[in-house]
Amino acid sequence: MDQPSTADAGRLSYAIFTLARAHRGFAAALLRDLGLHPGQELLLMRLLDRDGQTQSELLDRVGLDHSTVSKSLRRMQEAGLLTREPSERDRRVLHVWLTDAGRAMREPLTDLWATLERACTRGLTAAEIDTFTRLAGAVEHAIARRASPEETS
Repeated sequence: MDQPSTADAGRLSYAIFTLARAHRGFAAALLRDLGLHPGQELLLMRLLDRDGQTQSELLDRVGLDHSTVSKSLRRMQEAGLLTREPSERDRRVLHVWLTDAGRAMREPLTDLWATLERACTRGLTAAEIDTFTRLAGAVEHAIARRASPEETS
């Protein structure tokens, strides 16, 4: 891998960055074919698993910031994929419901993830895929419980 010399102290981090960029770019192209923007598929997938969640629940589940989720949901509502309705008990709480068009995205999204998986795993063995998945989880966990900036100096 051709990396800038300033990344020599963070070879793994640079590898993760380049991998994420390549994956995100390919995924974005596939999403465009479905008329979706990156991140919208995550919201759809969560709603396909449990329709009628509140906007706050979706925020917690997808790990995106409030403004991104709000903007995505607005765009998706304008595209006819979902509706947002105030709760009967608390009008400040919005429930998000899929429309028929939103529910029809299940198969295309499943196909999209299968396409991504085939592209990512081409040439890898099942054992290598398992190892990579386990190590990626370990790195994610380490980042989640990262040390404070003072501890890393």
